[in-house]
Amino acid sequence: MIRIIRWLLLAAFLIFVGLWPAAATPVGLAATGAAVILGLIPVPVWLAAGLIAWWRHQPAPAPVSAA
Repeated sequence: MIRIIRWLLLAAFLIFVGLWPAAATPVGLAATGAAVILGLIPVPVWLAAGLIAWWRHQPAPAPVSAA
């Protein structure tokens, strides 16, 4: 029984080690591309865009009911 478990663990390890780089590469490339794009745009532009988005999407004030 222990021999079977060891073989299964070895097989799982080899699959994991063999497939992990292939699965992680697109994620790493996407993160690198996002970092490059974020780095190309200056910080004041990001701040202005965030301020404009916040200003345009503010919730409307609650109506005041007169009693």
